Amino acid sequence: TNRFTEQALYYARSEHTEKDYSVREMALSQVVHQAIADNKYLLLQSGMRLEVEEMQDTVYSDEKWVRFILNQLIANAVKYRMEQPVLRISTHKRQDQVVLVVEDNGIGIAEEEQAAIFRRFYRSERVNGMKGIGLGLYLAREIIARQGGYISLKSEPGKGSLFQVFLAEKQ
Repeated sequence: TNRFTEQALYYARSEHTEKDYSVREMALSQVVHQAIADNKYLLLQSGMRLEVEEMQDTVYSDEKWVRFILNQLIANAVKYRMEQPVLRISTHKRQDQVVLVVEDNGIGIAEEEQAAIFRRFYRSERVNGMKGIGLGLYLAREIIARQGGYISLKSEPGKGSLFQVFLAEKQ
């Protein structure tokens, strides 16, 4: 329930994010490692193997919100894992953006649900017994859009999901 409370609070704050943004230069590796630390016990309990690429990238964004987005993606990778779960986090550059890539080998997302998972309060019918309120990915997409970026998804059922978070390299 702690994560749901956090989501609800972020949702309330997201309605007035202009007041809650602190966009500045930040080292992406630092935020990635903070998010991993936030989810340390979850990752250990799930047996998730982490593969984190070394990152030199600096982006202009709000550290708190990027960390929130990473926390959502990590928690979902754990929640929807399969046998021998692996989570890969890496970056690459694309024009004037840095792309943060979060990839798992979990249950994947059916093609007909891929657009829907970013809708507010959307919950998949396919995942029985999973707790959630359907705000995490909605908030992630809204927040990153307000910072001039976006999130894309590639997924194949039974093979995993690949989320790309596009962040501004320069202000």
